[in-house]
Amino acid sequence: MRLLASSVLFALSVQPALAETDPDKIAKICAEADARYTEIYGHAPSDAEGVTVALMYKYTFCPVTLEVPVGTTVRWVNVDKRTSHSTWFKDAGEAESQRLFPDETAEQTFDIPGEWGYLCGPHWESHDMVGKVIVIPK
Repeated sequence: MRLLASSVLFALSVQPALAETDPDKIAKICAEADARYTEIYGHAPSDAEGVTVALMYKYTFCPVTLEVPVGTTVRWVNVDKRTSHSTWFKDAGEAESQRLFPDETAEQTFDIPGEWGYLCGPHWESHDMVGKVIVIPK
């Protein structure tokens, strides 16, 4: 019984925390993500040509919600140093992207107006890593 209790306590102690929900802390995480992107690519994410950039950092999509016009291509970039992430439009019935390791990217073009919720396959349950793309008509 002692071994079981110790195992349960150990399992509880290593459970990851859920994603940040405080807007000020999210803003800080996303500012760090922007700085990391700039360090890697030599320019700000907003200066990427022909795409809208969303970053993956510290179990957070930055920004959490994107609003883009129809026809926009979104590029997700993992700027974490050690963690892999994915994008998965699960409710839309789409397959999960391959794991994106640090500095890797995935892209998707949005041709249909609407709200498209997505998640990080490996971290949506453990860290509540979810995002949304709102596609508006031109």
